[in-house]
Amino acid sequence: MTIEPFALSRLPRIIFGTGRITEVPALARQFGTRALLITGNKSFTSSPNWQPLLNELSRNDMSWDQETVGGEPSPQWVDAAVARHRDAGIEVVIGIGGGSVLDAGKAVAGLLPHNASVMDFLEGVGDGHYAGPSLPYIAVPTTAGTGSEATKNAVLSVQGPQGFKKSFRHECLVPAYAVVDPQLLATCSPALIAANGMDALTQLMESYVSSKANPFTDALAWSGISQVRDGFFPAWRGGDTPDAADGRAAMAYAALLSGITLAQVGLGSVHGLASPLGAFFPIPHGVVCGTLLATATEINIRALRDRHPRHPALRKYAELGALLCGKPFADEAAAQAALVALLHEWTAQLNLPRLRDFEVSTADFPRIIANCRGNSMKTNPIVLDDEEVREILEQRL
Repeated sequence: MTIEPFALSRLPRIIFGTGRITEVPALARQFGTRALLITGNKSFTSSPNWQPLLNELSRNDMSWDQETVGGEPSPQWVDAAVARHRDAGIEVVIGIGGGSVLDAGKAVAGLLPHNASVMDFLEGVGDGHYAGPSLPYIAVPTTAGTGSEATKNAVLSVQGPQGFKKSFRHECLVPAYAVVDPQLLATCSPALIAANGMDALTQLMESYVSSKANPFTDALAWSGISQVRDGFFPAWRGGDTPDAADGRAAMAYAALLSGITLAQVGLGSVHGLASPLGAFFPIPHGVVCGTLLATATEINIRALRDRHPRHPALRKYAELGALLCGKPFADEAAAQAALVALLHEWTAQLNLPRLRDFEVSTADFPRIIANCRGNSMKTNPIVLDDEEVREILEQRL
């Protein structure tokens, strides 16, 4: 097999394993004695892990300030947080939470050394050129979905009719450390595991069939999807059983790999649509991904068959069908059909909401379609026309 040239962007140093959160204070102490902790409103700070973390920071002779993020961070939130702490002598930023928290921390760490608004550097919004430096950043995910701990993107949102979701993006923003502790998922609700797990699966699948995919990312995506197959539903069912703990570890690993692969080769039509849907409507990102994945996969496969029947992504979709179903098929078409059927089955089993549950209507489709052609859509394995995109939305309305 010929291996085409490819390049890899920077990765964080990865610390993975149950109980590894206890190492965060010592890691942070390498960078100084003054930290800024960024967390969600209450999920982590009300958990049994919060006070031991603070105690260990004190034992490492560190002081800290704290910021909390409720929901997806906006550019205004980032600018206000930076203004509050610019003169506080912060030497390291620690983000502990879901993808929104990690993105917020990434943006704050990137802006603290600079007298500028993050709006200056948002893709498609600002006209400034960000070149760093960023403060050292330690990312500690408490959910398993976005893989933000492994990317250079800080996704910021303004929600409403004129809203947007845009990235503050630079290799300087890649965390110095990603500390992935599966134990932290134990407090996630089944609904959160479902949405985040489908987000991770979407990212892995879209990376695997991306127009920029390469053997390196294919290997990681395959490994991550294997873990989703084995661990998703034990994690979703939850509890204190060994199967549930193993499932949480599998999903934490899969989400981490999904962040690595998307950072290298991009995503696809689901994430292309997730951007305007998440900006215009109060739809959690993982829910958007989960509710669209089966239908978007089905329409991608049909478009490839119709217009590019020899496209390598068709073979890859067949491979994914065999992998996720755990059995071989007589031919590629059968494997592709099984993949689509399985994804629809998962969507129903997880009881993922439909778009209409968030007040999306057919009248909104032109605006959604007009705003879905960003970076993610550019690496979909085939360019979908507006009618095909509309069909994805209609089927999940």
